[in-house]
Amino acid sequence: MSNHNLREQLIAAVMRAVAAFQDAADQVDESAAGRLGLNRTDLRCLGILTRAGRMTAGQLAAAAGLSAGAATTAVDRLARAGYAERVRDEQDRRRVTVQATGAAHARSAEIWGPIAAESHRWLSRRDDAELRLIRGFLEDGARLQAAHAARIQAERSPSLRRRG
Repeated sequence: MSNHNLREQLIAAVMRAVAAFQDAADQVDESAAGRLGLNRTDLRCLGILTRAGRMTAGQLAAAAGLSAGAATTAVDRLARAGYAERVRDEQDRRRVTVQATGAAHARSAEIWGPIAAESHRWLSRRDDAELRLIRGFLEDGARLQAAHAARIQAERSPSLRRRG
């Protein structure tokens, strides 16, 4: 077998492994959403709030890839569930930010804490060059996924084109 064929097989194997990783991450998110009593969009917003901290609803919308209205609805549901709260800005009382509650941080730690600890142990076994390679692969992959999410959202489905 030629080096080219071996390389193509390796690329295909990596692509299958990425798809399997995405499926496994999706299963974790689905399980977490169920455990928290949230839908997947609200879970994504909660994840952003717990990682990034306080932000406006507009900033949350942009980070989650949602419309302003959808983000506001998600924040309303998160607030009702006790996972988010609106806070008036001390300098500009007209400005309202959203932040994850202590309960949200505690529940997130219960669910994702063991994953983070195990991931840390797994990554600690890698040398600096491997860690840079993994980081670069993941950053490039995130950009690729975001670009294709935007492409998919921008394209109208064939059935919608016929109606429009």
